[in-house]
Amino acid sequence: MLQRITAIFAEAKDLNTHRIQNTKFVLEVAYIGSLVDESKVSDFILVPFTEEHQSFKDILATNPSFKIVEDPARWADTLLRGFVLLQIDSIVYALDAARVIRNQSPISEVESTVQGPQMALSEDLIDSINLIRTRYPSPELKIEEGTVGSLSQTRLLLLYDQQRVDPTVLANVRKKLMGVSTEIVNAVGELEKLLGLPRRTLFPTMLITERPDRVSRALGQGKMVLLMHGNMFALVLPATFFDFMHAMDDRYESFWMTRTLILLRYLAIILTITLPALYISVISYNPELFRVQLAFSIAGSRSAVPYPSFIEVFLMLFLIEALIEASARLPRYIGSTATTVGGLILGQAAQQAGLVSSIMIIVTSVVAISNFVVPVSSMSYAIRFLKYPLIIISIFFGVTGVALGLFAYIVYLSQLRSFGKPYFRFIGGIKHAKGDIGQVNAK
Repeated sequence: MLQRITAIFAEAKDLNTHRIQNTKFVLEVAYIGSLVDESKVSDFILVPFTEEHQSFKDILATNPSFKIVEDPARWADTLLRGFVLLQIDSIVYALDAARVIRNQSPISEVESTVQGPQMALSEDLIDSINLIRTRYPSPELKIEEGTVGSLSQTRLLLLYDQQRVDPTVLANVRKKLMGVSTEIVNAVGELEKLLGLPRRTLFPTMLITERPDRVSRALGQGKMVLLMHGNMFALVLPATFFDFMHAMDDRYESFWMTRTLILLRYLAIILTITLPALYISVISYNPELFRVQLAFSIAGSRSAVPYPSFIEVFLMLFLIEALIEASARLPRYIGSTATTVGGLILGQAAQQAGLVSSIMIIVTSVVAISNFVVPVSSMSYAIRFLKYPLIIISIFFGVTGVALGLFAYIVYLSQLRSFGKPYFRFIGGIKHAKGDIGQVNAK
């Protein structure tokens, strides 16, 4: 075994090989030092082999951590995934001793809650499974293991409740995972793009989350969850539109407060999508929709603006989008301060210079704040894009164009599917009744 592995990794300086013997056996050990926790190699292999308190072959036979590797073609891939290979009496075993560099105290930062659990998923698969099983202690929870990426060989886990999952959707997910053909996959966001059809959809059809409580809730609804090694986010599928509008705080508040917050989010989406387009439509085409006093006030605020309303809108939206992007890319300690000061200075200076009207600054602020109400960031990004086609339509067709654009969005949402399930649901999620669907192979 050692000769073949040494030939494969001839240029690998971090390849460690050992050939040791005791009074009974000769043991060959090989592993890649940069990927392996060498304390595990010592505790599980070297010390038990040399001390001989128990026959080492009995340890290999009784300890489930040691798995036989029969195919020599798998040796290289096994080593590169952080396993240790050991050979004794012509039998090759593999021990998972991967050294994982991960966040020590995973706290939910992307999907924060006020009263709910604060713990987030971990970058280590074992820790993530522990968090999920603690919240979903069901014997029907099945876990399938695989890899994705022909070069990266990233470990992937598929979780589902055997009694609740839709077998048709499960077979579809397995087929799509097997059809993923790419060299490197490092994050669940990449996997979402590789699995999602159509690829140029306006809305996300799979939910990315870092919260174990959301994952356990999804498993109870018959959904599937994908976990990836080295990534603290999970991919939940299939998903509905309501899933992206639902925050975990909704589970911890009173009934009427929850419904009020959900209604607020839907109203915020309508405002952030339509408000810039309606501003252009009313200013350029239909000022009679306002009361006379308000129409005179808007006309007075725009008296110093030297260009049409749509240029004013594009200018302010460009500035707000740049500020949002800067807040995400700047270092955490100066990001909020820099963007707040920049927004105040730019808004006031633009209004005093006559580049934009004071009404436009109000519209831009409402659009930006309304967009942040969406609890899931992937849907928030999609909503940020949706206003621009309506703006372009409103330049030529006014309020009629905005109404037709909204109708087109609704039609598009109505025909959208997430792994065969209807996507456009305002309330509730996908649920499946418990029933025996047969034995499903799982690791």
